[in-house]
Amino acid sequence: MSPHLTTLALGFYVLLLTTPVAANHPTNITYKTKGNGEMEVYSVSCADGSKRTISAWNGRKNWCIGTTTRHCTNDQLETAKKACLSSGDA
Repeated sequence: MSPHLTTLALGFYVLLLTTPVAANHPTNITYKTKGNGEMEVYSVSCADGSKRTISAWNGRKNWCIGTTTRHCTNDQLETAKKACLSSGDA
């Protein structure tokens, strides 16, 4: 093997080892239904093929994993990411 190919192969190997594995992340967020009058329910499709539920409260000011007011943030995408990383609906 030529020295240039060896260097290239070694560089690629180091890049491969230092690149973080892509975590499960949301690929789509879809409105499902209006909840009990206080919330709206959304379906999150995750990169691993799973689906999670998130809900919006207070005029979409609070976003929560599942349909309870636990595990909430004030950002839809942040909540969707947390939902995809969780093991299921809260």
